[in-house]
Amino acid sequence: MNRPALPRVLSIAGTDPTGGAGIHADLKSFEAAGAYGMAVVTALVAQNTQGVRAIHTPPVEFLREQLASVKEDVTIDALKIGMLGSVSITETVSEFVSTLPEGVPIVCDPVMVASSGDRLLEREAERAVRELARRSTVVTPNLPELAVLADVAQPRTLEEAIDIATQWAHDNGTWVVVKGGHLDGAQADNATVSPSGAVTRVPCPRINTKNTHGTGCSLSSALAARLGAGETLDEALVWATEWLHEAIENADALHVGRGRGPVDHGHRLRRLAAGAQR
Repeated sequence: MNRPALPRVLSIAGTDPTGGAGIHADLKSFEAAGAYGMAVVTALVAQNTQGVRAIHTPPVEFLREQLASVKEDVTIDALKIGMLGSVSITETVSEFVSTLPEGVPIVCDPVMVASSGDRLLEREAERAVRELARRSTVVTPNLPELAVLADVAQPRTLEEAIDIATQWAHDNGTWVVVKGGHLDGAQADNATVSPSGAVTRVPCPRINTKNTHGTGCSLSSALAARLGAGETLDEALVWATEWLHEAIENADALHVGRGRGPVDHGHRLRRLAAGAQR
């Protein structure tokens, strides 16, 4: 499959009015990772850096119209799937995925529980999300979501998480990205786990900040952009991990909100642009 120099990447996800997560973070991440971003909205989420207040879900028919309007006009080089929320939305997105050409990378971020602890998925939709995850190229759950996917207790270490992901990847034939951000300690490493059991660990020093809102959305979107450009998953995770580390490292300077603030998605681009002007 030929990849363009600027891959066209679609996000299917919810919103964040304060710009730190959901499709707002996805579009910023696509741009930072060298892709042209598009977005289809599954839910309108009233949230800020302190939590979720309300969720409004438009009719599924409108979701179908959004998806059709993109696919009928624009080639999709990669797809990122985020917040779905309900069985009907998940099944609609699954139907859409089945119409994509073979070889289009699909990154499924199985949004079930926000980092704030807010539940973002109806419990009866968990089975539908598991089915969609099996049809994806790679899934990128946080540790609570990995536990829900695998129907096990939440892992307490990265090694435990990798063991769970290894079994799940083998059983379902899908790659998993294990993320260490929810853990304690000096490192916040990530890892790819293949269906064959191969594991590649990407080291990442932990940054002492509360401002990590939307990191899961951002990482999965950066992965989709790099996969859409033709990189392997290991290559994409190295790039995304390093980029997100810089974004988190500079998050405190944004001064957005009074809770868990967003990361600075554009810091790397601004740094490189400033260097090119010298």
